[in-house]
Amino acid sequence: MSDHQLRTRTPAGPAPGPRAPGPRAAAAFRAAAPALAVYAGARALGLLAYWAAASAAGKDPLGPLSGRWDSVWYQRIAENGYRYTVTLPDGSVHSDLAFFPLLPALERAISEVTPLTLGGAGLLVAWTAGLLAAWGIFAVGAQLRGRRTGVVLAALWGVYPTAFVQSMAYTETLFTALAAWALYAVLRGRWIVAGALCVLAGLTRPTAAALIAALAITAAVTLVREYREERRAGPVLRRNARMIAGVALAPLGWLAYVVFVAVREGSPFAYFDVQAQWGNNIDGGRALAAFIAGLPWPAALGLCAALGLLGWLVVLCVRQRQPLPVLVYALTIVVISLIGAGYFGSRPRLMMPAFPLLLPPAVVLLRLRTTGRTAAVLAVLACASAAYGAWTLLGPGPP
Repeated sequence: MSDHQLRTRTPAGPAPGPRAPGPRAAAAFRAAAPALAVYAGARALGLLAYWAAASAAGKDPLGPLSGRWDSVWYQRIAENGYRYTVTLPDGSVHSDLAFFPLLPALERAISEVTPLTLGGAGLLVAWTAGLLAAWGIFAVGAQLRGRRTGVVLAALWGVYPTAFVQSMAYTETLFTALAAWALYAVLRGRWIVAGALCVLAGLTRPTAAALIAALAITAAVTLVREYREERRAGPVLRRNARMIAGVALAPLGWLAYVVFVAVREGSPFAYFDVQAQWGNNIDGGRALAAFIAGLPWPAALGLCAALGLLGWLVVLCVRQRQPLPVLVYALTIVVISLIGAGYFGSRPRLMMPAFPLLLPPAVVLLRLRTTGRTAAVLAVLACASAAYGAWTLLGPGPP
């Protein structure tokens, strides 16, 4: 199949004609093994650097990984259900209803059938999901640009500046795994599978809205294009019945939790009120602009340069003509992360699931003359990510 066919036909569904049976799980694992090995090596380096720094500082290494910040909220939900609130000195109320249920449900289930504590169960979920996410990212990269690109793409995700969060009992790895495999399912024309994965993603993080939008927009463009070609709605709808079913299925997880909060709190907009109390409401970017304006000019200039680099990555993704679902997903994650009013320091990790942004750098790295040079660049990035992760985890603020 040509690159043009891959970009224009695959997201809409499988190309007509016979299709070879998919590879067995063992063969798929062997194909992904280099990506998984590189990713695991990068994360192991990060953990080793952090463990050494924590030991040198006389601090408990496991504490920040499973017992601080958001991890505590997830474990409290796993243990007691949704019933905890905190009233801050300014009178604002933080409710645990801001946190989605899939991770605490998995933590509780694992802790009940194994000797692991809730914190240990959270780490098991996060680390396992990290490998599954790397596998899914590899699968998407290999589908679009070949196996070598898939390996480098997974490696870049493992050395992302805030990749240390991938080693914490947070939801980033779980959500990214579900999103990557959902996008891969769409690229392979498996819409029901993609919709089911979206349901789980919608029970994991509110940014599942980006994944839902990716499926919906891709399906809408497909239906409109095919209707314009045939001018007959009936055959178009019948031919794309599985796609329509997958799109209809996709938002059910996210909607189910929003309805749960609404019923529990007795207000149809309760979920959005809870998020606003946490400062996670959408303000169109005003909070970001105010934050930049309040910085000393060197820091403000550096942050503007980082945002400019982010914008350039977005441009490169568009110029690469990434498939529509992949592009919509990544751009929506970026937009959601930038237009919210939440804590600024968390925004880089909130954008971490937008792994398609790393596809242009992956292609550039593969243009180096030798594999050794590509490996050397990745090694330098892994060391920088490990050092930054250790410094951040041992600091006072939340990631």
